[in-house]
Amino acid sequence: MKKQTTRKKNHKPSASAWRERDPDYRNQEAQYAEPVPSRQLILETLADQGGPMTLDELVGQFDLKRMSQQEALTKRLVAMVRDGQLVQNRRGAYGPVTRMNLISGSVQAHRDGFGFLIPDAGGDDIFLPPRQMRSLMNGDRVLVRVVGRDYKGRPEGALAEVIERVSRSIVGRMHVEQGVAYVIPENQRVQQDLLIPPEHIGGARHGQMVVAEIVTPPGARTLPVGRVDEILGEHLAPGMEIEAAIRAHSLPHEWPDAVEREAAALPETVGAAQAKGRVDLRDLPLVTIDGADARDFDDAVHCRPVRSGIMSRGGWVLWVAIADVSAYVHPDSPLDKEAMRRGNSVYFPQRVVPMLPEKLSNGLCSLNPDVDRLCMVCEMRVLPDGTVAKSRFYEAVMRSHARLIYEDVAQMLDDPEGELAARHDAILPHLQALDGLFDALFRARQKRGAIEFESNETRILFSDERKIDRIVPVQRNRAHRIIEECMIAANVESARFVGRHKLPNLYRVHETPDPIKLAALREFLALHGVRLAGGDKPTAKDYSRALEQLRDRPDAGLVQTVMLRSMMQARYSPDNLGHFGLALEHYSHFTSPIRRYPDLLLHRAIKHALAKRKPKDFVYDHDKMVGLGTHCSMTERRADDATRDVVTWLKCEFMRHRLAEEFDGTISSVVAFGLFVELDDLFIDGLVHVSSLRNDYYEHDAKSHRLVGSRSKMTYALGDRVRVKLVRVNLDERKIDLELVKVTVHSSSIQGDPPKSKRSRTKRKKR
Repeated sequence: MKKQTTRKKNHKPSASAWRERDPDYRNQEAQYAEPVPSRQLILETLADQGGPMTLDELVGQFDLKRMSQQEALTKRLVAMVRDGQLVQNRRGAYGPVTRMNLISGSVQAHRDGFGFLIPDAGGDDIFLPPRQMRSLMNGDRVLVRVVGRDYKGRPEGALAEVIERVSRSIVGRMHVEQGVAYVIPENQRVQQDLLIPPEHIGGARHGQMVVAEIVTPPGARTLPVGRVDEILGEHLAPGMEIEAAIRAHSLPHEWPDAVEREAAALPETVGAAQAKGRVDLRDLPLVTIDGADARDFDDAVHCRPVRSGIMSRGGWVLWVAIADVSAYVHPDSPLDKEAMRRGNSVYFPQRVVPMLPEKLSNGLCSLNPDVDRLCMVCEMRVLPDGTVAKSRFYEAVMRSHARLIYEDVAQMLDDPEGELAARHDAILPHLQALDGLFDALFRARQKRGAIEFESNETRILFSDERKIDRIVPVQRNRAHRIIEECMIAANVESARFVGRHKLPNLYRVHETPDPIKLAALREFLALHGVRLAGGDKPTAKDYSRALEQLRDRPDAGLVQTVMLRSMMQARYSPDNLGHFGLALEHYSHFTSPIRRYPDLLLHRAIKHALAKRKPKDFVYDHDKMVGLGTHCSMTERRADDATRDVVTWLKCEFMRHRLAEEFDGTISSVVAFGLFVELDDLFIDGLVHVSSLRNDYYEHDAKSHRLVGSRSKMTYALGDRVRVKLVRVNLDERKIDLELVKVTVHSSSIQGDPPKSKRSRTKRKKR
């Protein structure tokens, strides 16, 4: 037996032997003039050996005699190491990562010094303690070895090797102290300051915002070293917070030359040749309904009632027309590659970083009034109970008959005899039909149990100097809800359509809540007298019924915030896992291809089906969609992080002039290190650090969302009304520090807990 094993390891197959064993050889032969063993064969070969193999041993194993083949194999091995498939040990031998008990992934750093490995293969994140993060930066691709579990029971890792340094530059504020220059990063996930040698300062001054390239990455005991590449300007210059966020979060914001050339070559208007073969909807009174400050219009709607009769159950016909971006942006073109790289448009206060060049986003693809536009249409027959009896998709040419805003539509529906309605008398009946349709769709939404969280959206109003003047709540009116329900209906039908045709597609999935978070939520709700039914697998309807129990309660907003945090984050996936929050089995994004790449992919799938082509001939397969889904989910989170950074900075800048002022507010979050308080009428959160709470030591009760004094048993809980004083604003760290003045109302008295004393009983009786 031992003799056979030795012979197997030392046996050198002929030049043709590995070709016969390579499952990917034909694909390799089609791509390369001189094929070498595929990644799959290399992994299988290394797995069969008793240990790692050097380059020379692999060359001998595959009998690669030509120098060109040996060089190609070397490049493939390097790429496999870079991609986390192989690891090279100290003697230069290669082994499969999986056989060496290593896990590859990307580092996600936390501003408090620790981090996590996000595994490439999925599964649980691996905790990386601060000592392991010293030589790492956010985004680095690494190999780690699981060495145990931390005090929270999470798998804990130790760094084995850095595969790739992803962070190439840092955006931050230049500091020069006692002749030493360094950059403090804007991105709080970057934990190390960047040292700048005197010869690499590049004329930057203390306090300026700069972009610095990393010359030397951090080590176990050394900071990273960099070179200033770009001076953005003064720290407090108007708009600087956006410039910094764009670069700190690596948002693509400059158009490559090839993209600009392709966009410039597009026509200015829709010609007769482009409209040929499409359904002509130019006489159909489609209208766009958007916000007053919207610039790109990618959806238009029209609704017509159907009379009840012998052959009809009544209801409506709804047309949802969406800009046909896929008519201009073709797979693998420069425009497409850049749109995919961006993933989505990013909306900052008073500025947009678009997914598509302005010629498309605000011009050729935007459904502006009184001009011809190419569109994709979802036409639906909706029954009186709000169900969609049938739908069809087709390519069309349209002409928007009006550009309407939400507030005007709501006013016309509320006052159909008013002056505004009189000015739009031609389209008013169609708006009223949309209103009736909405009632039916909303009843169907309630029947299936879609979750209705009340949102507290705000809008920042700026002064002439581009500083915050005030922050105001955004009032959602009936017109917002009408358009939302129309878009949801079209998204559902598009998901069903590509599902029936078995085409690879990105679904918008929202999975059921995590069991651990669900258990914690149940304990919290029980303390507040709220019951969540459904056992280990509650439905959206169970959540809706729990929310119904909160109706008219003063603490409803805060309790629903905890419920919202128990839920999973929506993402894009080629696997149809349903949408928990909307209580839908099928859901995709179809209605915004100007600003979301997944919508553009869906349009291409629908067109492929309309052309009666086979699924196997579609330009994308399931594996490609997996990668695209991961990428688009990442770009969405990246955009959210960047816009949140900007808004937080603006709020800090707004508050820094109000030091020592007192404010009333509500405890909006309780964490181990303190209390977050939302200030009344300002919609700004600040932190009361636990160390500033006097006369006791406080312990965090995570289940009940409160801090409890170890001696006094004094509690500070979610929902408590408090008065606080502003004591510090740190623009660099985006922190607002508050000091507690007094608790004005305990949340327990709001929620109606049993009285604990005669005094509390008397107060409740008076109220």
